[in-house]
Amino acid sequence: MRRHHTHAVWFRAMPASDLLVRHADAWRRASRHPFLDAVRDGTVPTAAFDTWLVQDAHFVADLLRFQARLLARAPRAAQPVLAGGCVALVEELAWFEELAAARGLDLDRPRLPATEDYARLLERLDRADVPTALTALWTIERTYLDAWSSALPGASEYREFVAHWTAPGFAAYVADLQAAADAAGPVDDGIFLEVTAAEAAFWSTALPA
Repeated sequence: MRRHHTHAVWFRAMPASDLLVRHADAWRRASRHPFLDAVRDGTVPTAAFDTWLVQDAHFVADLLRFQARLLARAPRAAQPVLAGGCVALVEELAWFEELAAARGLDLDRPRLPATEDYARLLERLDRADVPTALTALWTIERTYLDAWSSALPGASEYREFVAHWTAPGFAAYVADLQAAADAAGPVDDGIFLEVTAAEAAFWSTALPA
């Protein structure tokens, strides 16, 4: 996974959504991927999709740990949305356990390199200032929402998954995260580029780009 980028140092004073335009190529790599196209078209092999599900379960567990720690140090105004997100992640892990039972998945399978790299990025974000951590979290969730939206409606065998990850409640949560990130203050755009690179690599755990 790319960890370093050559880029001008921007400090975001405009809405976080401006990052999607300012770094359009990075955003496209993160939110559009052959894996997502294959989910939409029904051409992704079941084994590849199941591989991705297991890695995503690992990621959700890592994200919950990061978000719980961020909740404890975030501004009071940002705590409700972060707390709600933590509850949703706990529920998501329970959903993964149900999926594992239904699909015969082993959620204890080893993490792949992109998953390990993403976990290390989240650990570093524990030491970042709160505005940077909030912007990173918004980037993670906005990428997820837009990426799965690109797979709508999804082939019949994957439609329930696409619907799950594009639900209106999730879109509202992402909007609330943006408001929290915007209120927290300006950050170096570098964190957006790191997260989008991590997202692009993570899609490739199932199908290479």
